Amino acid sequence: MVTYEYECVECGHTFEMKQSITEPPLEKCPKCSGNVKRLISGGTGFIMKGGFSSPQKTCSFQETGTTCCGQKERCKTPRCGDRPNA
Repeated sequence: MVTYEYECVECGHTFEMKQSITEPPLEKCPKCSGNVKRLISGGTGFIMKGGFSSPQKTCSFQETGTTCCGQKERCKTPRCGDRPNA
């Protein structure tokens, strides 16, 4: 479900409606039954959660002073997450 924002072109009433992305836009205002238009809003953004890392990085040593394995010197092997069966 997505929350869309609408504005009535007749009375100026604005409201939000949760709809499926496949549903057609609403056409009538719940307040005056006038025509409405769907507004483009900033939304909430897109948030990714989890342990994602950049493919350019080969080791966390430069950022933290330790490797992904906790070593105090640079690794000569691929990152832990890039190793087979890691």
